[in-house]
Amino acid sequence: MEESRAAAVQELRARFAAGQTRPAEWRAKQLRGVLRMATEMEAEICDALHADVGKPKTEAHVHEISLVKSSCLFALKNLKKWMKPKKVHARLMTFPSTARITKEPLGVVLVISAWNYPLLLSLDPVIGAIAAGNAVVLKPSEVAPATSSLLAELLPRYVDSACIKVVEGGVSETTALLEHKWDKIFYTGNSKVGRIVMAAAVKHLTPVVLELGGKCPVIVDSNVNLHVTAKRIAAGKWGCNNGQACIAPDFIITTESFAPKLLEALKKVLEKFYGKDPLLSADLSRVVTPNHFNRLLDMMDDEMVSDKIVFGGQRDEQKLKIAPTIFLDVPLDSAMMKEEIFGPLLPIITVDKIHESFGLINSMTKPLAAYLFTRDSKLQKQFESTISAGGMLLNDTSVHLTNPHLPFGGVGESGTGSYHGRFTFDAFSHGKAVLHRGFGGEAKARYPPYSSAKLKIMKGVLVGKLGAMIQAILGFPRGK
Repeated sequence: MEESRAAAVQELRARFAAGQTRPAEWRAKQLRGVLRMATEMEAEICDALHADVGKPKTEAHVHEISLVKSSCLFALKNLKKWMKPKKVHARLMTFPSTARITKEPLGVVLVISAWNYPLLLSLDPVIGAIAAGNAVVLKPSEVAPATSSLLAELLPRYVDSACIKVVEGGVSETTALLEHKWDKIFYTGNSKVGRIVMAAAVKHLTPVVLELGGKCPVIVDSNVNLHVTAKRIAAGKWGCNNGQACIAPDFIITTESFAPKLLEALKKVLEKFYGKDPLLSADLSRVVTPNHFNRLLDMMDDEMVSDKIVFGGQRDEQKLKIAPTIFLDVPLDSAMMKEEIFGPLLPIITVDKIHESFGLINSMTKPLAAYLFTRDSKLQKQFESTISAGGMLLNDTSVHLTNPHLPFGGVGESGTGSYHGRFTFDAFSHGKAVLHRGFGGEAKARYPPYSSAKLKIMKGVLVGKLGAMIQAILGFPRGK
């Protein structure tokens, strides 16, 4: 098995070295292939996503298939622009000259995906890696075996399988892959495995993108449209894999006086979304595995929080389903407030004044996303300037990831690096500095023997007003 993996990596390196992945035509052809796959195989993809995580058909289309298609179309539309060298400012020191940044592919890259959005989190990074001109190995999550198997079967039909490969397997296979030298590793998952990936990358000085998670907070002010607020929180929490999403709201902070109104609004919305018995709803995803199910039960049955349930709490071990469950004023030292929940449990923490929420959030590790609901513009500005997070959203949850013009990624323990749209292309590219000179424009002051007069001239050219003045007089090229 290891010999076949090594042979696959060797083939990828040979293909990349031969320049097979560099032409714009090759890149566009592969992107069109992924787009065709997502279009022609919709039914099979939906079936696989339902088998893996019980994902409703609507969520499969809206949260995965449609976003993959959108990512392909966006890359196809902008590919030539992204590939075009960017002119930058030249300096008097190198006059006459031109300067530019040329984007070049990194080489052979490894994408390790996650189980909760097994199609999107597999293909979105791959789309950017292809657009950037790399050879790619995709390792889908073994926790989503139906989608992993489907990708391994389908992707070679639609793309150049000599340059883009899928390797299936579990922990041992991933560990073996990490032993190889890669030109970049892109990992989506939890921080525990993220540390393992980074440690493996250090051996070869391989750059990494780590898309991790964290406890994403939601601050709810009293100055809001309550019904809209409740719907958007519920959609971001339970409408995204039943809370099994890295950007799902992890806990709410609101004032003690406003909490009853918010709670009542959430109850009404949840009953409308999923009925009086949510365990029977076809629109609610199940928990992915028995281990994750039991982890969530341990969290909700913890004696520190079990008496704090104010809504929900139903569970079905056979179906691996847990109803949307809300807790009020759980202790901050409970497991529920120390660990990322990654499930349908939502604690509400109350404070006397809403501004106190900023200090509470900043006392924790930096989240992947932070959310605020308010009409108060001063509070919005304070939130943006005070809270450090991978990304933030005002008056909604989760949907910022659908904008390809925004970078998506973490900060601190919620991840390093970012992607989506142009940012994925850049993540898998090297910006190569290129300075082009002719043989004229020699400056004697540059060369030995040195003197105080030459030094004075060089200082003026490099850092003084003299250089700026001469550049302006000569109309020195400034780039675009």
